[in-house]
Amino acid sequence: MHKRYITIWFRHLTTDWLALKRPALKNLPFVLAAKERGKMVVTAVNPIAEVQGISCGMAAADAKAIVPGLQVIDDQPGQAAKLLKSLGEWCIRYSPIIAIDLPDGLIMDVSGCAHLWGGEPAYLKEIVTRLRSKGYDARAAMADTIGAAWAISRFGRLTPIIESGGQATALLPLPPAALRLEPAIVQRLQKLGLYQISSFISMPRSVLRRRFGEGLLLRLSQALGQEDEVIVPMQIIPPYHERLSCLEPICTASGIEIAVTRLLEILCRRLCEEGMGLRTAILKCYRVDGRVEQIEIGTNRASHNIPHLFKLFELKISSVEPALGIELFILEAPKVEEVSPMQEVLWAGKPGLDDLGVAELLDRVAGKVGVNTIHRYLPDEHHWPERSIKPAPSLLEKPATVWRNDKPRPVQLLAKPEQIEVTAPIPDYPPMLFTYKGQVHYIKKSDGPERIEREWWLEDGDHRDYYNVEDQHGQRYWLFRSGHYDEGKGNQWFIHGFFA
Repeated sequence: MHKRYITIWFRHLTTDWLALKRPALKNLPFVLAAKERGKMVVTAVNPIAEVQGISCGMAAADAKAIVPGLQVIDDQPGQAAKLLKSLGEWCIRYSPIIAIDLPDGLIMDVSGCAHLWGGEPAYLKEIVTRLRSKGYDARAAMADTIGAAWAISRFGRLTPIIESGGQATALLPLPPAALRLEPAIVQRLQKLGLYQISSFISMPRSVLRRRFGEGLLLRLSQALGQEDEVIVPMQIIPPYHERLSCLEPICTASGIEIAVTRLLEILCRRLCEEGMGLRTAILKCYRVDGRVEQIEIGTNRASHNIPHLFKLFELKISSVEPALGIELFILEAPKVEEVSPMQEVLWAGKPGLDDLGVAELLDRVAGKVGVNTIHRYLPDEHHWPERSIKPAPSLLEKPATVWRNDKPRPVQLLAKPEQIEVTAPIPDYPPMLFTYKGQVHYIKKSDGPERIEREWWLEDGDHRDYYNVEDQHGQRYWLFRSGHYDEGKGNQWFIHGFFA
């Protein structure tokens, strides 16, 4: 197959990423800088600062003198490599072979891919347009060789697509730097007045080797296609995806169960070898009539236990309608996590949430009543009671802080406090009675107040004075007054929870 390559150049890779992360910087001149030999040196420039004369390698102090309002932000080591890896994984939809080209590019082997998008122009336009829509200033070019595509993407001015065999002609008007040469070699060429590739491409090889070394000849041969260039593609982790084709359409529940068992055996074998377990799994059943039946399961902790996972699917197999028959089964695990090996104990203890049986029981209950009906909460470091808890995504997550037990808290806490009418002997005293949902509650006992301040670093507003009260029926409630009494504010009392 005839080779074709695309190289993508992200002109402002790290500054584009930072502008996406911090939108306030989008319309401001800013640079990234890192310490070099005792001084801060500019390592990346955004387009606005670049237009005003700032360039990489300049001292940050000089850059601020040129542009007084310039924002200087510390560069994060290795950030460019992380971004290119992420962008390369995204580009896998366009080519299976992608290599990272540090510090600001990607190389794609696109041989045999362009026809899927209607030809090379549409293919290249699709890639560049999608990347730019994500906020990255991207330029790309296509050619028979990596060197030619690299040169055109960064220095080309006419067309980004070089026809097959046309790389020599396309390279002629470009500067020597387009050949990916060392800066010292580029400077030597320019000192001799060789400002374009056309001025030395026809020179004898022996002359070029003697004056500029083997590096120039190697890059020139690679760009012209006279010597192969090897790239190291990214190692993309294959998705957890298994398929099972059927010789005859499957129409029975027992047949579906057999198919699920076989798919789980294959998938869980791989998960076990890699020390992973699935958190969600999707079974897709492709029917003969073209319809797709789908069922999904989820687990509270990562698992590759085949019997347990099969039981979760078994609860939902009855919802699959095979009709004339199912000819293809696909099992996907879109969410997987590492499985921590269980530590054996010498004596029976109380493993609590670490007990695998608890997690499997919750999975089976969730399969019957629904995933969104079972919740686990952890304490969160906030003053406001409704903000002091947060949902835990799994049983394995550990609390970042401890539960408060120094003050009584209601068993049932309302997500949002509800306003009530209160009668108090003196405005700042505990209430004598309150009306909630049309019912009057006469207070026999009360305890408080417990003042909880608003988090000033999040928002402005009044504090709350909480009271534990008990009505004439012995039922207890958690009430609070918002702020100090103010006749002009009207009713300032709320109910926030119920004690057992």
